[in-house]
Amino acid sequence: MKAPPRLQSLVDEGLIDTVVRQLMSGKEAMVYVVRCGDETRCAKVYKEADKRSFRQAVDYTENRRVRNSRETRAMAKGTRFGRQVTEAIWQSAEVDALYRLAAAGVRVPVPYNFLEGVLLMELVTDANGDAAPRLNDVAFTPEEAVRHHGSLLKEVVRMLCAGVVHGDLSEFNVLLSADGPVVIDLPQAVDAAGNNHARRMLLRDVENLRNFFGQFAPELLATRYGDEIWHLYERGLLRVETVLSGTHVRDTGPVDLGNVLREVDDAREEEAARRVRMQLPRL
Repeated sequence: MKAPPRLQSLVDEGLIDTVVRQLMSGKEAMVYVVRCGDETRCAKVYKEADKRSFRQAVDYTENRRVRNSRETRAMAKGTRFGRQVTEAIWQSAEVDALYRLAAAGVRVPVPYNFLEGVLLMELVTDANGDAAPRLNDVAFTPEEAVRHHGSLLKEVVRMLCAGVVHGDLSEFNVLLSADGPVVIDLPQAVDAAGNNHARRMLLRDVENLRNFFGQFAPELLATRYGDEIWHLYERGLLRVETVLSGTHVRDTGPVDLGNVLREVDDAREEEAARRVRMQLPRL
């Protein structure tokens, strides 16, 4: 197909030879299958801020750094320049997270380049060499559900040991490759130590995985992996090789009403986001 305008700069730079087809259209980006020499890769073209539906919530952007005080002031005032800076930081967050997690051995697409709002990365494929499906497009046996759930928990732990919380992990953001699940879509990833909402996001990520795979293996619905993982992380005891039990006894103490209300709001937003995802076209 003819290269879309946003991909033309990569063609001009010799990073892409041809654009094969559009792979998907999401809430924040368009993804294309491209050829680079002898390799088939994918190019993620981020939509402009006013043309996408994902809200850049302050919970996600907390503690993301800017280069100088001028940019900080512009972002706070919401000027045109400030919006451009915010958008650039939002896009580069996924690139930074991908490189960081790939170096830590997390199963994510291998990033190759990032140029003018386009992320060039590995095309994750199934056993037939076709683009891998998302988890929500696949039905599993109970045994497969337990196995893939366990595999993804290891990725969550590996991410957290690398200091990263995905922040939006669900069956919509995991591809099932020929050799197991691969985590994708990381522009909302947060720093585990530097973001006050990291714990809540980690618990939600793990809960999303539990609820999805629990449809196929109901015994998973009784597990408490999220609380266990964060408890170990807080105490400096979490390791990549840590064996999890799926159980955890909550600490007793005063109820934080503000936190409860935030979790209720998060649950509502997550449900709204799921409804949007279910309406996206499948290509």
